[in-house]
Amino acid sequence: MGFSSLLAMLLIGAIAGWLSGKIMEGRGFGLIGNIIVGVVGAFLAGLIFPALGFAVGGGLVSSIIFATIGAIILLFLIGLVKRG
Repeated sequence: MGFSSLLAMLLIGAIAGWLSGKIMEGRGFGLIGNIIVGVVGAFLAGLIFPALGFAVGGGLVSSIIFATIGAIILLFLIGLVKRG
């Protein structure tokens, strides 16, 4: 993995974390926490969606959408763990 792909993953994760924090109001962790959740959510989406048969396709917008969905799933799971 080169520097440019790592930078792109961090940028996509940051955008996804910000979007997921806006979508899941009240479950965010602040700006830095949401960026971390977005990066982890992007990684989670990269593992889950191909296993389910969904392809991310090429492009920035589709990557952001899938990473945002992964971050929302992660925020939901963290919310469940915090309650229990």
